[in-house]
Amino acid sequence: MAIINSLVSWYLKRRIPAIETMLSNPFGVQYNQLIQLLRTAQITEFGRKYDFKTIHSIETFKERVPVTNYDDFKHYIERMMRGEQNILWPSDVSWFAKSSGTTSAKSKFIPVTYESLEECHILGGKDVLLWYLNQRPNSQLFDGKGLVMGGSHQINQQGVGNATFYGDLSAVMMQNLPFWAHFLRTPELSIAIMDNWDEKIEKMARATLHEDVTNISGVPTWTIVLIERLFALTGKQNLLDIWPNLELYVHGGVSFTPYKERFSQLIKGSSMNYMETYNASEGFIGIQDRLGASDLLLMLDYGIFYEFMPMSEYGKENPVTYNLNEVKLNENYALVISTNAGLWRYIIGDTIRFTSLNPFRFKIAGRTKHFINAFGEELVIENADEAIAKACSMLKASIADYTACPIYFNANRNGGHEWLIEFNTAPENLDAFTLILDQELKALNSDYEAKRYKDIAMMPPQITAVPRGTFHNWLKQAGKLGGQHKIPRLSNDRQFVEAIKANCFQA
Repeated sequence: MAIINSLVSWYLKRRIPAIETMLSNPFGVQYNQLIQLLRTAQITEFGRKYDFKTIHSIETFKERVPVTNYDDFKHYIERMMRGEQNILWPSDVSWFAKSSGTTSAKSKFIPVTYESLEECHILGGKDVLLWYLNQRPNSQLFDGKGLVMGGSHQINQQGVGNATFYGDLSAVMMQNLPFWAHFLRTPELSIAIMDNWDEKIEKMARATLHEDVTNISGVPTWTIVLIERLFALTGKQNLLDIWPNLELYVHGGVSFTPYKERFSQLIKGSSMNYMETYNASEGFIGIQDRLGASDLLLMLDYGIFYEFMPMSEYGKENPVTYNLNEVKLNENYALVISTNAGLWRYIIGDTIRFTSLNPFRFKIAGRTKHFINAFGEELVIENADEAIAKACSMLKASIADYTACPIYFNANRNGGHEWLIEFNTAPENLDAFTLILDQELKALNSDYEAKRYKDIAMMPPQITAVPRGTFHNWLKQAGKLGGQHKIPRLSNDRQFVEAIKANCFQA
């Protein structure tokens, strides 16, 4: 099997010259990406509307094309899902990545063009393996198989003429992989893209139990559910006792910080490696290019042109956006992207902050609409994840999931934050956990610290430890089981917390 590792490694390393160019000339690469996007799409309905043919500079592009969101593109996408073509992108579009988002129950459907699939999402997956092999040249990754915690897809019933399809991005990617790639993955495709997650976990566990799994890809929540089912079937308490050659877990979708402790309990051994990716439905954005690092490398040559909106501009009618050469370290920016999927100056909904400008590395800071700012505290997901992780580490606790929202002022109390936390391993003293969480949030966020001064504006956090399975049961009841559906970490209203509490207490 060593020959397979050598062949795959040689194949992946053909990308090295292009990556070296991206690193040495990031601004030139980004300019070329934009010009290529404009030239390709100039014959589309959208391209003719904004006269892409006469745009030759970044400045003109930003002056002529407005910043957009999903609502601005919805009517175009609905037409594409009915089979119309050459609207946002010239090549035929028959696949759409379905995303529920985390701020609304309404589903979003993001076009997946041939170019975005091959030159962005799949290329990003290859680059993940390349970065890993460069750091682990003796890896035997391809001696066994990769397990992918994928989603599901279905035929779009609105389509006329040629059928169109939609589903979780992972399912769209697996359905369109070259035939030879399926020999390197498990379980079989019919199981991997099932939409009944209870049945799917059971079948995945039994189908992969005796496979030689060397790597896993997927969101942490469902990966943990699968591992726990494998333990129940085997009586084992260490995943390496089931898959002794397992060496890599590639994760994304949510922050891994709250899950680190749990994974160290499930996979006991020094040979395990972890890599984070940022592969959104809208495009593959970043890769953790250094094992053990906490930031991601911004990938600049995947058919995506980036702009960065200061959060002070968010919500304005004509917001200012910065180009790559204008960004600063440690400031939160909303991502605005133009892509080879036909999205133009599109606010993706995530915020990032740069940790390095040479090369351009970043951390995901949160969501443009997912934060708590009921009292001027401007709490973002990154703060919450780090504080939760610190409290868990100090008190030897681990969590399965959490969500938080405001507690509003009334005649009898100040405002504050309510947290629902589902623990895998609960702390012996929940009050001590609450105190550490509060202290860490103060240390991480000066606005939060100011509002918590002497309990004047905000009272201490109120934490409820909910029973095991609470979040899973809520997702199931709401019809949201699946890889693209996630519990909202922070909400600026009480909608999600009240719904989860109602479901929990009814049960």
